[in-house]
Amino acid sequence: MSLLLRVNLALVVVFALGATATGLACRALLQRNAAGEIRAEAELMMDGALAARDYTDAEIAPLLAPQLQSRFLPQAVPFYAATEHFLRLHANRPEYSYQEATLNPTNLRDRATDWQADIIHRFRDDPGVHQLFGERDTPMGRSLYFAKPIRASADCLVCHGLPAAAPRSVVERYGSSNGFGWQAGEVVGAQVVSVPSGGAEARAAAALRAFLGSLAAVFVALLLVVNLVLYVLVVRPVKRMARIADQLSVGDASAPEFPTRGGAEIANLGRSFNRMRTSLNKALKLLGS
Repeated sequence: MSLLLRVNLALVVVFALGATATGLACRALLQRNAAGEIRAEAELMMDGALAARDYTDAEIAPLLAPQLQSRFLPQAVPFYAATEHFLRLHANRPEYSYQEATLNPTNLRDRATDWQADIIHRFRDDPGVHQLFGERDTPMGRSLYFAKPIRASADCLVCHGLPAAAPRSVVERYGSSNGFGWQAGEVVGAQVVSVPSGGAEARAAAALRAFLGSLAAVFVALLLVVNLVLYVLVVRPVKRMARIADQLSVGDASAPEFPTRGGAEIANLGRSFNRMRTSLNKALKLLGS
């Protein structure tokens, strides 16, 4: 096996081991970054929903409150405002969703699904849990959900206490079967944001492929440079010395001097061979005389 081949094999093995370790570390880092990006996106959506609710409660509800007895306007309800706000986002980005999921809603479109009901019961069973993150498979792909509990406040009981005490316009619109009987401080639902995982994960995978591709390109370039340097400084001078040594071994006195160019070690070796050749020639002359 030639020297160049051995060097190349050693470099390939070292690169393969290093690339594998580096690739695994980078993949873990990129996956963590992708998970952080998805979570930050979910938290931003949740903050947007809370902002829509706060704005409605502070700016819109007071303006519409006088009309509540004669005409129910859902636009005055913070839950409704936040949901409608994100339904418009959902129309353009169906992979994103937000819902004020409730176990016993007035508007049946807000009724919690089975998996959302599990989240609500988790909040009910453990009052110390104030938010939940999780993943689930959806028809749009893998999705991260972020949930916060909805607790009934005293203001909520105006419409969601006893049907007899609720505004007449609310009962006329939604009936008296759903959305009543809430208790103050009770967890009645959950705000649930769903954010797709695929985009961030795909970007992380693309970044990993680009990094490994760049690493491989750098390795190939380095391999070419190492091969060129080894050939010029080591392999070519050694081959030339081997040819000269073969000539001398058969008594060819016309063989040229050993080369003294190249790396320092090769040059020293060439000078040593030349001195040895000179010494042998002198010894042969003395024997011949």
